[in-house]
Amino acid sequence: MRDLGYFDAESGTLEELAALTARRLDPEALEFAAGVEKNVPLYDMGALRPMLEGPARRQALMAEWAWVLGQGPGVLVLKSAYADTAPIDRATAAYEAIIAREKAAGGGGADHFATAGANDRIWNSLQKLCLEDPEGFALYFGNPVLDAVCEAWLGPFHQMTAQVNLVRPGGTAQSAHRDYHLGFQTAEVAARFPAHVHALSAAMTLQGAIAHCDMPLESGPTQLLPFSQLVPGGYMAYRRPEVAEYFRAHAVQLPLAKGDALFFNPALYHAAGDNVSKAINRMANLVQVSSAFGRAMEAVDRGAMCRALYPALRRLQAEGRLDAPGLAAAIGAAAEGYAFPTNLDTDPPVGGLAPETQAGLMARTLAGGWTQEAFEAELAAHTAKRVA
Repeated sequence: MRDLGYFDAESGTLEELAALTARRLDPEALEFAAGVEKNVPLYDMGALRPMLEGPARRQALMAEWAWVLGQGPGVLVLKSAYADTAPIDRATAAYEAIIAREKAAGGGGADHFATAGANDRIWNSLQKLCLEDPEGFALYFGNPVLDAVCEAWLGPFHQMTAQVNLVRPGGTAQSAHRDYHLGFQTAEVAARFPAHVHALSAAMTLQGAIAHCDMPLESGPTQLLPFSQLVPGGYMAYRRPEVAEYFRAHAVQLPLAKGDALFFNPALYHAAGDNVSKAINRMANLVQVSSAFGRAMEAVDRGAMCRALYPALRRLQAEGRLDAPGLAAAIGAAAEGYAFPTNLDTDPPVGGLAPETQAGLMARTLAGGWTQEAFEAELAAHTAKRVA
């Protein structure tokens, strides 16, 4: 029987995971790595930085990074990504001020994959740093090493976003997971996407962590399971208890120094570790970089479309001229059906990993028989809280 092209809750078996993660990376397969620890290649950017100045040599290094992230172990460490850590310290001071202000104002971001408590999160730390300290932003993100590793995986014109995570002593580990896009969807939603889109999801973003302090193992640096990005049904599998247990038993951690950067395929099974140190406030800026190709061809005013369409849908629904599947299809053609990008400070996830979408709001208000005026007020409030 031919493959139906979809994954389900049982996809990505433990046997597949065990076989793939039993691989060992041969250091001889890498031309530019300074070494390999626990299946993770380490690149000494102090020595390799001059390679970024010539197009041909830069491309050769990026090609190796792309292989590591895709077909290799799925993770790499760039040692001394910041030759001068002064921009790190300057950004840290700005982020600490932002955290203090947001906590005083009653904010403080929730963590998608860890229990609340000892963690502080700054959503959209990219924009907030730029507005807080534009010169500091320029010195911090004006880093050719970061630019090159992002281009290695995503090509040119990529979009940078970032979220600061500060884990104090006693902060507990995250659960094992994959990341954005499909890693931020429930299992039910992820199962609706065909298998080839599961593969595409991992090619659309790149995950990274810039160390803002020294991170010995006791501080809980990211737990990683090399080669786990190769499990085809992994966006379904990581949610199962036996897979989570395998991750806990086999994941590796590497200490990082301030100014190091860790980058990995978003499909790699990973999780922040327990901070069992006595006095280390583990701060990392988690960069999440997106392909330029994750956009529609035309700019569409979907809010205007929704306002115009709502009374027609109410009428067609009441007259029985549009059944439930047809109603869903019409909403899908007009309304924004994806939760991101959004302002996670004001539009946090509700009952899952993602906020309510415009399409979800429209379906909900139609099902509830809301008036046009009530719908438009709800839509306006939804739009307002998504604006950064």
